[in-house]
Amino acid sequence: LRKGDEGNTIVEMALMLPILMMTMLGIYILGIMFTNYTSLTQGTGAAAEYLQSLQTEPVGTDVCGMVWTFLAGATPNTGVVPSLDSSQLTLTITLNTDSPVSGTGSIRACDTTSSDMASGVKVTVATSYPCNFVVFGHDYSRNSGGTVVACNLTAAASQLIH
Repeated sequence: LRKGDEGNTIVEMALMLPILMMTMLGIYILGIMFTNYTSLTQGTGAAAEYLQSLQTEPVGTDVCGMVWTFLAGATPNTGVVPSLDSSQLTLTITLNTDSPVSGTGSIRACDTTSSDMASGVKVTVATSYPCNFVVFGHDYSRNSGGTVVACNLTAAASQLIH
């Protein structure tokens, strides 16, 4: 060792620690996003299966409201996807019609007709949830002007009524 090299290690650590911490924080945020996406995908599939099971409900039943309650729960952070905030969850249900029923935070009623849930009809449940890029109180999903940059996690599942 040359004389005066004792402080090199602490200087190198001081230079590398911020880079290491930012890398670890990035991995953490991506992990949260992946967990949210997995919850959203599994919940959407379960909601589509639940919608298919409602084929025995009487004509005029609000199946969209029942699916919303099943997926998001009656209160925030309950239901099939308790890790997601249901007030930010968007749900779109397509029955045997060309116009899907959708809603955020709640969903408008869709009264079924006999052809909506008939055998051989494909029903689709699609969901969307915003990405969360808030780190240390700073929302990175907004640009410098404050406009939200579009980043949504989406999932869809279809079931055939039989």
